[in-house]
Amino acid sequence: MAPAKIRFHLCLSIFIFLGFVATIRPAMSYEEPDYKIVRTSDVYEIRHYPKRVVAEVIYGIEDGGFRALFDYISGVNEASEKVQMTVPVTQSEKIDMTAPVTQSNQDGKMVMQFFLPKQYSSQTAPKPTDPRIAIVELPETYFAVLSYSGSASDRNFEKRHKELKAALDEDGMTITGAPIKATYNSPFTLPFLRRNEAMYPVNWE
Repeated sequence: MAPAKIRFHLCLSIFIFLGFVATIRPAMSYEEPDYKIVRTSDVYEIRHYPKRVVAEVIYGIEDGGFRALFDYISGVNEASEKVQMTVPVTQSEKIDMTAPVTQSNQDGKMVMQFFLPKQYSSQTAPKPTDPRIAIVELPETYFAVLSYSGSASDRNFEKRHKELKAALDEDGMTITGAPIKATYNSPFTLPFLRRNEAMYPVNWE
């Protein structure tokens, strides 16, 4: 067998093996925001989210927000006064990763949010040292959510949020904001194992 073919079959075997391992190995569990499902249709579900706290960054097309938020939860911050009192030498605080990471386009600017663990409030969360990051308490909100696997690309998201909007329009639901892309997995997760969501805030009575 030619060397090129050997390399191809070796790479293919590794890819299949990694995919198999990913299916049998328990997925890393991240804390997620609480919600209650109030309605389910063939296309979407309506969820009620109570108040929750996020670290938020607003950025333009020319730059990104993930690195700033990742640095924040990794300890590029000023620890809350409670932590500084118990561990005075440490002036920063690492924050556990949660899911999902959300992105939306608000008036031509991209907004990315990391949900903070439930132990934090907007007052007790570590203070960002990056001026681009804000700690925001989101109000309780109803969302229509369409879940899908596959690529987390903008192209796939656009297809899915348009599908969701068409279903909401057909059901007479009132959309109150821009579509939101929620991603739950790392970029290294195989596409067929990924969990993605398209979300719209909606009026619900």
